[in-house]
Amino acid sequence: MIYDISRTISPTLKVWPGDEPFSYQPVLKLSEGASVNLMTLTMSAHTGTHADAPFHHEPVNIHPSALDITTYIGPAHVVSIERQHGGIVPEDFAHADLTGVKRLLVHTWVSDLPDDEWSQDFPYPTPAFIEWMAELGIILLGVDMPSVDRFDDPTLQCHHLLYKHNIRNIETMCLRGVPDGVYELIALPLKVDHVCGSPLRAILRTLD
Repeated sequence: MIYDISRTISPTLKVWPGDEPFSYQPVLKLSEGASVNLMTLTMSAHTGTHADAPFHHEPVNIHPSALDITTYIGPAHVVSIERQHGGIVPEDFAHADLTGVKRLLVHTWVSDLPDDEWSQDFPYPTPAFIEWMAELGIILLGVDMPSVDRFDDPTLQCHHLLYKHNIRNIETMCLRGVPDGVYELIALPLKVDHVCGSPLRAILRTLD
């Protein structure tokens, strides 16, 4: 079975406040006698379900084109937590067996929001949570929230800490309807150079 855990990119998709919303402009139209329909797309590098590249928050030239794609393919643990707001801590995962986990996907109430709604009061990782993930050997953190930092944190401390520990992140996943468990994750960033992130089509495939 396959679960599509990507948000649908459309003009009604909510984006980070002040970011460029998705739009499209027809260039050629079959209805006007052209041989094809052709459109120009305009959107942020962080539209919908996306992977951050280190260039987003670090003074390094590591763009989506340079990301190790093996990080974004492989076994992934989906874990639901009850936290509604505030900082995510290791204790939020006391109910889960994360032995051998390499890719952790955190499922919160944010997955239940429709694509055209957005909340600033989402739960968010804490430095203690990231240090704990590093000790476990996790290489990828996927979240259904729009950021791995608190909405109003200008320091982006958790972005920086993830980079320090060589943990990549995916934001704005939609894990609605996905039971907790282990899956194969396939969530490839586009091979785009000179930018700070990439939208992606993320899926989970059951292992049986």
